[in-house]
Amino acid sequence: MRLKVAPRLNVAPRLPENRKVRAGIAILVLFALFALAGPFLVEDVFGLSATAIHTADGMQPPSGEHLLGTTATGEDVLAQLVVGSRVSLLVGLVAAVISTTLSVLVGVAGGYLGGTADALLTAGTNVALVIPSLPLLIIVASYVKGRGGWLTVALIIGLTSWPWGARGKRAQTLSLRRRDFVTAAEMTGESRWWIITRELIPSMAPLISASFLSAVVLSMFADAGLSFIGLGNINLTSWGSMLYWAQNASALARGAWWWFIPPGACIALVGIAAGLINFGIDEIANPRLRKPSRAVRRRAAAAALRTPEEAR
Repeated sequence: MRLKVAPRLNVAPRLPENRKVRAGIAILVLFALFALAGPFLVEDVFGLSATAIHTADGMQPPSGEHLLGTTATGEDVLAQLVVGSRVSLLVGLVAAVISTTLSVLVGVAGGYLGGTADALLTAGTNVALVIPSLPLLIIVASYVKGRGGWLTVALIIGLTSWPWGARGKRAQTLSLRRRDFVTAAEMTGESRWWIITRELIPSMAPLISASFLSAVVLSMFADAGLSFIGLGNINLTSWGSMLYWAQNASALARGAWWWFIPPGACIALVGIAAGLINFGIDEIANPRLRKPSRAVRRRAAAAALRTPEEAR
């Protein structure tokens, strides 16, 4: 039997052509530079401190000396925003790596291997899904409160947020396991591990990348939520701890918008960037959502304007 194997869709080379992807990547790159070089510029170049307390300058609105104002204890909000970006982004990235890795391993292995292995992995996933993730996250975070830094928070979030992704990847694997390219690999004697890592996972790249970006945003939301209710490490400067201290000092009631709007806006912008990239990947991977290029649209418009005699 001779199998005709369809070429695998390669999404990566077409990413720069999509406007949504370019916009999303630009925003993420800005935040990455913000987190990497920002603390050095703020503390060493401009001489601002995220932890220096000056009670006489408390609750000052934005000015030339403090571009984003000050907190109730006189700490510079801009310095806190810059320093806290590193922690918040690290929590999101590490938690997303843990969550996505577990979901890929469990979902793809169960969907392809089948039999007892699939039954056991699916049962474990279903048990994890039955347990409400948010109360579980709150209980575990309250138990380890104050016993670790940002890495502990990332581990907690990553280890409690993988089941939904595993179910989706298992369903995708079940639809791919009988495709011609998988059958051809099996007929040539390739091992199961080789097929999973070289055939199935690369074919699921759009789904995995979308799942990873969503996990980054959800992990940052979870970190900010835990910090906001006092279950995160509030002594560590992050966007979530900024919201906690702003709420604790009644910043909204006191009209100190400059204290809570910047960290909330930064979290929202990261979410928007991830959403734009996801939408762009969907347009590239799904032909139904793909928009024709300008050249194709110009040719179609020119053909529509032709008279019947010209068309002949």
